Amino acid sequence: MSPWPTLQITTAHGPSRAVAPYVISASRATDIPAFHVRWLLERLRAGYCLWRNPFNAGQGQYVSFERCRLLIFWSKNPLPLLPHLSEIEDYGFKYYFQFTLNNYEAEGLEPGLPPLEQRLETFWRLSERLGRQRVIWRWDPLLLAAQLPPEALLERLDALGRRISPYTDKLVISFLDMYLKIRSRLAAHAAVPRAPSEAEMLALAQGLARRNAAWPHPLALCTCAEALNLSALGIAPNACVDPALISRLCPDDAEIQRFCGLDPTRASLLPGSRPGKAAKDPSRRKHCQCLPAKDIGAYSTCAHACVYCYANQSQAVVRARLLSRRPGAESLI
Repeated sequence: MSPWPTLQITTAHGPSRAVAPYVISASRATDIPAFHVRWLLERLRAGYCLWRNPFNAGQGQYVSFERCRLLIFWSKNPLPLLPHLSEIEDYGFKYYFQFTLNNYEAEGLEPGLPPLEQRLETFWRLSERLGRQRVIWRWDPLLLAAQLPPEALLERLDALGRRISPYTDKLVISFLDMYLKIRSRLAAHAAVPRAPSEAEMLALAQGLARRNAAWPHPLALCTCAEALNLSALGIAPNACVDPALISRLCPDDAEIQRFCGLDPTRASLLPGSRPGKAAKDPSRRKHCQCLPAKDIGAYSTCAHACVYCYANQSQAVVRARLLSRRPGAESLI
């Protein structure tokens, strides 16, 4: 059952019912800022899009932007979206970025990405444009490899953290999940990437906490949907669809304040404070702390070709879907 109200919209095929969420996720399933900016802008102008069920492409759901207050962009390369941020703002949407910035260049695990230095410069530009709180750094996933033991991974985290910490307030980490569909791909890769053991996870977390304290701007450290409790190290479970941040970005919106678990008659939250009880997204994983958000992306539409990615069926499917895109399409696939 959808947590969102529905309303009547007019589509290219006539009237239809659509869900009308407050928050749009763009997207956990693909990198919309990197590969689908034209489609996104077309759909924002149209006022709606069509989301297709990843397990049954014939089953679709219209999504109206009429009640949407906020967009969350998930990206490893949001550079193509930067020239269009003003248009998004003109529509009245608030937004923030979950920006994944890893360094696995030596292992060749993210072959479709621009060089690290270019991605770092994009992060800086985005932060200078939006402010630190609206550009969240993710190192996702943390993984080890034949030539990448825990200490070497920590050295890379430290080197990047020293350069990036003045431009963000938070680092969100996640450890590699060995999904069945990616195991053979990982085993066949020359770098032999693998998930850390629980002892290695703890050692990585301890090392990260120590290094973070010495960075120019120490960050709030958080985990994403992890079972391992690292709170003793000052690393808290994160809500990536974050009621605290959303409420601060929409301080005068009573509906959003209620959605975030706040009493709208009370003063807005100060930075760093937490809202009260807010509903968690029932569709997410067990340890996810996120508010409900409607994702509008589609699997197998991202060309970064990350070896550890569970969202792509194969590169052949990705190429076929990207080549089949057409102007004005209601959905990504």
